[in-house]
Amino acid sequence: MSVIQSECFDAQNVISISGGKDSLAMWLLAIENEVPNMHVVFADTGHEHPQTYEYIEYLEKRLGPVQRVKADFSRQIEGKRKYIKEHWPRKLMAETPGKWKALRKTTQTTPELLQDDTRFLSGKIVGDWMWLPARKPMTEAEAMEVVSRALTTLHPTGVPFLDLCMWKGRFPSTRARFCTFDLKHDPIKHQIVEPLLDEFPEHELVSWQGVRAEESPARAKLPMWDWDEKDDVNIYRPILNWKVAEVFEIAKRHGIKPNPLYQQGCSRVGCMPCIHARKDELREIFNRFPEEIERVAQWEKLVSACSKRGNSTFFAASKDPVRAEYDNMKITTKEFGIESYSDWIMTDKARQFDLIAATNEYITCSSVYAGVCE
Repeated sequence: MSVIQSECFDAQNVISISGGKDSLAMWLLAIENEVPNMHVVFADTGHEHPQTYEYIEYLEKRLGPVQRVKADFSRQIEGKRKYIKEHWPRKLMAETPGKWKALRKTTQTTPELLQDDTRFLSGKIVGDWMWLPARKPMTEAEAMEVVSRALTTLHPTGVPFLDLCMWKGRFPSTRARFCTFDLKHDPIKHQIVEPLLDEFPEHELVSWQGVRAEESPARAKLPMWDWDEKDDVNIYRPILNWKVAEVFEIAKRHGIKPNPLYQQGCSRVGCMPCIHARKDELREIFNRFPEEIERVAQWEKLVSACSKRGNSTFFAASKDPVRAEYDNMKITTKEFGIESYSDWIMTDKARQFDLIAATNEYITCSSVYAGVCE
């Protein structure tokens, strides 16, 4: 059994659970070691499978109370509505030249442009740069139609994942993993961590993360104990060196059944589906849970209506090695939306998307906050 670091016994301990095997193992480890001042928290994204919500209730009955938090984007949505009214008409009626946009702070120079920039599909990524193609100006009538559509659609729904995407006018991706930070880290910070720091100023605060080194090379480099200067909390990864068998073993030892989704083809049980879903996992979701695919397809239409481009797909269309070959092909939810993957998931590994791996290795978020998803 792992030895819990002594700092935890004199601190307030925030244990983030997701309904997954790793966060459960972390919670059980804390219980076995009789760690005091435990605050077990579940960040509800609104994008979980119903069985995961039922499983959280099961864990609560067996192990103890779980605090639930949800992100609220009402303020941001109201701000975007104001921005749409005041600025979108002018922007939509203006001609926009093609340009490269940096995806993050980088020292790399802009990729050398080809003479015929139309070869680049919208969203084409080279290194740390994304190509934004030129756009012809809209007529006033066309612009006002886009504005009207966005304002009609853009209202808080109370579903954090959907509200976040409508506010941003896009879905998260492997290149822009804002989902974990905005849906899990931030609400836990503001609704749990900051009140605890105010209530117990004499205590350190330890944030437990269910991260394991064998999941990815990036996670293998993480320390077991870290300090988050920005949030003024200690980061603790107590199962960092555990193997997957140990994770399931501790649950078995306590008589806790695993999330049933693991027995239904899912390697992860957070968002349904996750943007990191493997090909075989996505196939299981299509076959077992078509209602989840239908839900995301409806969300694509709502998020598209809140985007200036008028289209937003759950998986990045530019990652398709077949369809991305067509120059300036119009990206629509009909041709590139999540439902269009129904045929592809039945193919062999020859046609492989960048964002979905067909191996048994985990695709994991490299974010320091990724532990709250496991």
